[in-house]
Amino acid sequence: MQKELKYVKIVSACLMGCECRYDQKDNKVDEIEQLVKDGKAIPVCPEQLGGLPTPRNPAEIVNGDGFDVLDGTAKVIDNQGNDVTEQFLQGARQALRMAQAAGAEEAILKERSPSCGSALVYDGTFSKTKREGTGVTAALLLRHGIFVRSEESLD
Repeated sequence: MQKELKYVKIVSACLMGCECRYDQKDNKVDEIEQLVKDGKAIPVCPEQLGGLPTPRNPAEIVNGDGFDVLDGTAKVIDNQGNDVTEQFLQGARQALRMAQAAGAEEAILKERSPSCGSALVYDGTFSKTKREGTGVTAALLLRHGIFVRSEESLD
């Protein structure tokens, strides 16, 4: 008897209730948690996968978005001025590896996150100002043909 293959998604771990946000809180969405419980989604936290602790200083992309970080023209800086670009890149690479290993063709990621934002990120001034743009992990997944959308698109 052959096991039936199922379509698996990658989801931001904070969306399924993991307390992995920078402030050690979650952004739980019941529908996302159910996808994980049903074996239809794999939770990832790129920032933890990149070696950052929880809790950690909030970080924003400066001078661009995730595509610019991938291209080396922007950086990810935390609110204390520390350059955490390499950790964000490493986390994005690990999330991509997990997505590819699972055969995921879609990711549902936390909007406005410097890792996971699919349409909006904060502008790098730590003033809570949002701008159009993509997070580092979302950009890398998109470059590898994985469809990325926000949890806000579930409504």
